[in-house]
Amino acid sequence: MPLSPFSGSAVCAWLLVLLCAVSGTYCLLRARRAGRRARGGAGGEAVMGLGMAAMAVPVGTGPWGPPVLLAVFCAASLHALWLLRDGVHHAHHLVGSLTMAYMALAAGGGPEHGHGRAGLPWVTGALLVYYAGYVLLGGARLVTAAGGALPGAAGSAARAAAGAGIGPGAGSGPGAGSGVDDLTRACRLAMGTGMLAMLMTM
Repeated sequence: MPLSPFSGSAVCAWLLVLLCAVSGTYCLLRARRAGRRARGGAGGEAVMGLGMAAMAVPVGTGPWGPPVLLAVFCAASLHALWLLRDGVHHAHHLVGSLTMAYMALAAGGGPEHGHGRAGLPWVTGALLVYYAGYVLLGGARLVTAAGGALPGAAGSAARAAAGAGIGPGAGSGPGAGSGVDDLTRACRLAMGTGMLAMLMTM
């Protein structure tokens, strides 16, 4: 069976691949022009997006796909741990890398290597809650950053998300909370949404 975390139609699966690939490519280009301190975070996001695109390909990556992705994201997790020395706002990179390693391990854990794979229910559930909150609060942050005005609790939640480093606008490096453009926020939100969709198929 092909490796794919998306068990719906092939069209939806390819749209997810496209979304993740575009986001990852943008992050890769951003890493090339970023300063030294911001390059690590942008590079980690690029690996995340491109790795998600590879994992979501509906035609599969073959039996070598899960082990390779597992190795890549174990290395990415170590890189994210190193980035934590610059601040806890890099914790999301660590969560994302560990999530991808978890999904790659689950995909390679059975003879089918693909559709219908299952991880540990409590781990999957906790990650679903995390990414659902990330997407909701990040979307609110994106709206406020674009100049929209959210009423009451929604606006407060968005500001809290940014301050705590949770939402896509919270940043991936020092000072990113105030200097991140809307396209970067949108890419982070897109990857968070993709991760949520992939987890829902487990």
